[in-house]
Parts: sequence; C-alpha cells; structure tokens
Amino acid sequence: MDQPLAGIRVVDLTRILSGPFCSMLLGDLGADVIKVESPGLGDHVRGLGAGVEGMSWYFASFNRNKRSMTLDLKSDAGKAVLRRLLADADVLVENYRPGVLAAMGFDRAALDAINPRLVVGSVNGYGSTGPYRDRPAFDFITQAMSGFMSVNGSQESGPMRAAPPLTDLIAGLYAAFAIVAALRVRDRDGEGQAVEASMMGGMMSMLAYLSAAQLATGKTPAPTGNDHPIASPYGLFRAADGHVAVAPSTAPTLRRFLDAIGLIGLLDEPRFATNADRVANRAALNALIDDAMCHETQEVWIARLNAAGVPCGRVQTLGEVFADPQVAAQEMVLDVPHPGHGTVRMTGFPMKFAKTPSQVRHPAPDLGQDTEAVLAEAGYDAADIARLRADGVV
Repeated sequence: MDQPLAGIRVVDLTRILSGPFCSMLLGDLGADVIKVESPGLGDHVRGLGAGVEGMSWYFASFNRNKRSMTLDLKSDAGKAVLRRLLADADVLVENYRPGVLAAMGFDRAALDAINPRLVVGSVNGYGSTGPYRDRPAFDFITQAMSGFMSVNGSQESGPMRAAPPLTDLIAGLYAAFAIVAALRVRDRDGEGQAVEASMMGGMMSMLAYLSAAQLATGKTPAPTGNDHPIASPYGLFRAADGHVAVAPSTAPTLRRFLDAIGLIGLLDEPRFATNADRVANRAALNALIDDAMCHETQEVWIARLNAAGVPCGRVQTLGEVFADPQVAAQEMVLDVPHPGHGTVRMTGFPMKFAKTPSQVRHPAPDLGQDTEAVLAEAGYDAADIARLRADGVV
C-alpha cells in the first residue's frame, strides 16, 4: 500500500535542524520532499559533524527521503522558479525568521494567488507575534527562556541544558503534525492555510506537571536532578556495580518495589507513610534504599524488579543503546547505502505502521543532484535549464 503521504509534494526551504527534521518526517511518511538549497553552499549542516567519505552523517540523518535542487532565491529568476514549483505543490516548509518569506515576495496573499490550496508550515524561535518575534533563536537559548533549564539539573549543578537539541526537534515535530492536520482540513474544505510551531512554545508544552504546579500554586518548581519533584522514591539507586533507574510512581508499584528490596516495612513508619511524607524525607529514604541495593549487581536488580512489575533499567551509553537487542528488534538503527559515500548508520523510524510502514526511499542527496529532474517536472525544457545554469540561478 502507498505510504500515508504518498502523492503529497513538499517544497522545503529549511536548513540546519528544526525545519529539516519536520520535512524529514513528512518524507518518511511518503511525501515527495524537494529540498531547495543555495547554489554552491547548500545547507550549513552538510559540513558539520562526523562524516565518512565526504558525507556528514548529521546531515544524512535528517535529510533522508528528500531530493535536492539548487536555486538562488535572491534573484528574480530564482523566485520565478519557486513560484512555478509552488503552483503544483501541496506544502511549503520554511524556518526563516518571521517576516522573511513575506519580504521575499511570498506573503500569504501572494501564495494564495499562486496556489490557494498550499499549506505553509513555518518553524521559528518564538512565534510570529510578540516582542521576541524578530530575535535570532538557538536551541540553547530557547531551552533557557522556556523555563526548561530552570527545572533541569539539580540544586548543586544549577540550570542545566539537555544534551540533545530538544527545542529544535520538538518544534519540527509539532510543525509536521500541524502540516498533516492542515492537509486534512484542505482536503475537507478545499483551502490551504498557514501553520507554525515555535521552539519556545513547543518546549513549554512539554513541561507537564511542572507548568501545572506553577500555574496552580504560583510557586516556582526547584530543580530536583534525577529525583521526581512530586513523587518519592524515584530516581537512580546504587547497586554494587553502578546505578539502577527505578520509577515506582504508583502506590501498588511502590509496594512491589519496597517488597522486592526487603524494605516493605518502611511504609509503616510515620515519616514514610504517605507520598508527601516520603517527599519531605526523600534523602533519608534514598539512603536506606541505596543501603539495601548496594550488595547486588545491576543485572540482579533489573531482573528482580522487572519480574515484580517495577519499571527499572540501567543508564546506558549511546554505544550500548545502539547494540541493545530491543533496539535491534524495533529496527531503530538503519544501515542506509549512500551512492558515492558508503553506508550511513542512522536512527530508524519511531512511528510504526502495520500496513504503510515508513521506509528510506532516498538517501540524503548530494547538493543539487535532482535540480534538472525537478525543473523538468515543473515544465522547463533542456534549453531553459541550460540558461538557468548559465545565469547562476540554479
């Protein structure tokens, strides 16, 4: 069966990470994604990170299932080519600062004149309204400004960023979700629309019980490190050969956990009787659990706790993750041949479809490798294409 977005054409003006992640997701679902890049330069990520045989694996991991064409969008001729591409497209994705697309001559009125069924997905730092709309955005800055860093880390470490570029990835994910929803509306009502997702807004939406507590009480949550701010016990506990992560977040699970480690009697003590008591006396409770668990290995505890139905696991390095049998069973590491660049290993598809699975139809393209094919599909003949090349438009 065709993939979910088969037949959908996406013109992709994005670069770096937030936008390319969005368009990659659409491509993984079957959309025909045309990545438009500057002649001679291309996406900045092409030259970043570890690479093999001339291919950045960072670039390859976020630009699979795309075709690449080069186009000088600063020129009138390049903008004319873009208009022709958009006339037959379903989606335009961009991650410029708000207002840049309009300044290029592609505001909503202009886009409606080109193609009223076009869905325009924008990924940006702070949103297209408000006093910060024109600020440059970066993952580290939006992790800080969203409140995330204030609750990440511990009292000892101070504010702490997450290692992955979460705000880029969350914004790209939300943008892809919004685009698919807008396509559904378009197919129902016949008209396209603009949708957007911001890095700061996306990160704020992930604060869960932390933002709920702030809004409900007006009290600012403190960073708690690996401890859960509203549940105890919860976190990393010391085994003989390292730590075990344990999350007994419900009363029945907690009883099973304490029983498995020989401490069920603690629940009869007034200082540990309720969750509020345990949170207030977290340090003492954690010390008792460490003392109970430190005589057996991680392997012993993980087997015992899983058998008892207690969520637990070991803190794995990325190397251990990629060698994990569960990861292999879920096909979360892919070996993708890239002609001229060897085989690139990359993260697999987190979304699983019973009938229309995601697949790598195209490895990440070389810069401009599909320019002529895309132009031909848009109605340009060989002489037109030769002229565009001679003029430096493509």
